[in-house]
Amino acid sequence: MQLFDWIVLSLYFIMLLSIGLWAYSRVKNSADFYTAGGKLPWWLSGISHHVSGYSGAVFVAYAGIAYTHGFTLYVWWAFTVSIATLLAAFYIAPRWARLRKFANIQSPTEYLLVRYNLQTQQLIAWSGSIIKVFDTGGKLAAIAVLLNVFSGTSITFGILLAGIVSLVYITIGGLWADVWNDFAQFIVQLLAGITMFVIIIMNMDDGVEGIFTMWDKLPEGNSSFFNDPYTIAFAFTMLVINFFSYSGGTWNLATRFISSSSPKVAKKAGILSSILYLIWPLILLFPMFAAPLFFDSLSDPTLSYGMMARKFLPAGLLGLVLASMFANTLSMTASDSNTISSVICRDILPKLFPKFRNLTQKEGLKLARITTFCFTLVTIIVGLNASKFGGIFGLIVTWFAALLGPISIPMILGLLPIFKKSGSIAAIGSIIGGLVVFMILKMVEQKSLAFEMGAPIMASLILFIVIGLFNKKPVPEKVTELHLNLSKKFND
Repeated sequence: MQLFDWIVLSLYFIMLLSIGLWAYSRVKNSADFYTAGGKLPWWLSGISHHVSGYSGAVFVAYAGIAYTHGFTLYVWWAFTVSIATLLAAFYIAPRWARLRKFANIQSPTEYLLVRYNLQTQQLIAWSGSIIKVFDTGGKLAAIAVLLNVFSGTSITFGILLAGIVSLVYITIGGLWADVWNDFAQFIVQLLAGITMFVIIIMNMDDGVEGIFTMWDKLPEGNSSFFNDPYTIAFAFTMLVINFFSYSGGTWNLATRFISSSSPKVAKKAGILSSILYLIWPLILLFPMFAAPLFFDSLSDPTLSYGMMARKFLPAGLLGLVLASMFANTLSMTASDSNTISSVICRDILPKLFPKFRNLTQKEGLKLARITTFCFTLVTIIVGLNASKFGGIFGLIVTWFAALLGPISIPMILGLLPIFKKSGSIAAIGSIIGGLVVFMILKMVEQKSLAFEMGAPIMASLILFIVIGLFNKKPVPEKVTELHLNLSKKFND
């Protein structure tokens, strides 16, 4: 990287901190800090939902998959996310917005106390918070790898840089800082992604026609929709996982719907995010698909995107691309920190320590900022030790995706009246069953990636439904009332 690249990257960090300082003036209480006061417009919520759904790991772990396996990455990742988010937009997103309006929730696990009981809520809150520590740490490690490729700085320095910047602006600005950073980084990402796309086409032998002709020149299987181990079974598994994740099982994405001004706005936000996932990754991933044409037989495919950018981009533009990658990562890590903080402050601490109940607005906001700071600090520590958890892909894809299902199934299906018979026993049974299956699979070598990823969530899903079917107890009145409120028309 040249001096001009560092200037561009520094300007991006200054912009982030400026957004945080601006948002600080808009945050008056914990509702503003966690849900933007329920005032997010559909376009801002939709863009924020989209960019909060992926991080710098796309340019590291996913870039490696694009290099070795090709187009299948778009099929099992972006396409399945688009379909999953579209389903969520119609059936789940409006329910999150209505929950905030009639139950005054600020965290995605807050409603579980009414839907199930205290034990279920605490199990999900604690489990989900711990899992997110590893997921977020992996994303910080991913952006550090990219900074290392671009500039030669150490992995440790990159993790500390990304973590500290994220820590500062999200701690002072809350969700408002997060969503406006999402919007700013989406613009930066568009500029950087389109620039990279055009420059790669200009350097291809067939020019614009190379968009269509390059696939015959890539390694065998790279043009296929499915390329082992990323089979059709794996894609279907990811579709199921992504539905539960992008409809709110990944808590920071639920927050985008919760913070929408109305159920109708939440639905429109989900549709916008779905459209963006369908179209934008085709441009964003293109240089990754083309990488084997320019770098043959890389020993570490995860470095392919960084090497492509370093080879083709002039000074200044390299800094812009790196800024967009930082933006992706900081968007997700910051929103994770904000959402986990809401769960800790609203659902964990008040149950453990009575002194945290009935706080004043000023005290609640202070607690929100302290917990956000502490969570981000822990994720930095995990990121520094990512290699001990199976590396970046292991942390983000294998660990998080496999563990997500058991936690998210009671959360998402609990919103739907069709599963009203599945109470606390079904919820706890499904979580424990899914986690047990995950641990068993970790002890036994698996030949099928689809089975390794899908078995925990399918075990949880089956247990949740079956236990509910055998439940002979009447549905509690509070659960019936909850579902009646969530099932009202979503046009208000």
